Amino acid sequence: MHMNAGDHPSVAADSDYVELAVEMFAMLADPTRVRIILALQETELSVGELAEIVAKSPAAVSQHLAKLRLARMVATRQEGKRVFYRLANEHARQLVTDAIFQAEHAVEAEPHHHRQSFPAPATRLSDQAGS
Repeated sequence: MHMNAGDHPSVAADSDYVELAVEMFAMLADPTRVRIILALQETELSVGELAEIVAKSPAAVSQHLAKLRLARMVATRQEGKRVFYRLANEHARQLVTDAIFQAEHAVEAEPHHHRQSFPAPATRLSDQAGS
């Protein structure tokens, strides 16, 4: 189930999780880790596949994945000798997506995510009656 920011209960400024939330932001304060999260939005991928997508060496990607795994942002599944990575839950994806959207607001009068095309409204029956 997908929840929007408005769907969540409010969190008090004195929450015990504020410091931990800051650590989560610090974990995502790296372009490669953000790209890894974005690459894993819809599917699970191996280190080699992720390395190709984010244009980094497999060794570098492995180091980033180890940090993301330690932060419980990604999880693994082993198939033979290959290890596949996936997002542990939707929150990392949502954090990154919201950060990208906020970045768009910082540089564009009308951010890209506000310009996404939506299907045209259905024709009303009263409009068809006059035809």
